[in-house]
Amino acid sequence: MTQFTPEEFEQLVGQALDDLPEAIHEKLANVEVVVADWPTPAELHSVGMRPGQLLLGLYQGVPLTRRGAHYGLVLPDKITIFQGPIERVCRSREDVIRQVQHTVRHELAHHFGIDDDRLRELGAY
Repeated sequence: MTQFTPEEFEQLVGQALDDLPEAIHEKLANVEVVVADWPTPAELHSVGMRPGQLLLGLYQGVPLTRRGAHYGLVLPDKITIFQGPIERVCRSREDVIRQVQHTVRHELAHHFGIDDDRLRELGAY
């Protein structure tokens, strides 16, 4: 299992965000991206997973496609990238870097209203 320090891993997530096209950045108002070691049991349950299953990232919020005229004065959407599970599924530092990039984009897709079924259709899994 490849190990990054928490600071190094946060830098990878930051780089993944920095690498996004400007058009995406313009649509990321009120979105917080954080890093956590592992998902909590409640986070796993919220997406229908059991303890022990690996969740690499989690989007919590109201997708842009579901926001109406009354959307406002709400907490930011939250994207959590989980270091432990990502490192567990990767064999090398390069794999971790690629997986962080993929996971950040995957969770941002949810922010834009693209669900897992559509991501599968697009070949994003």
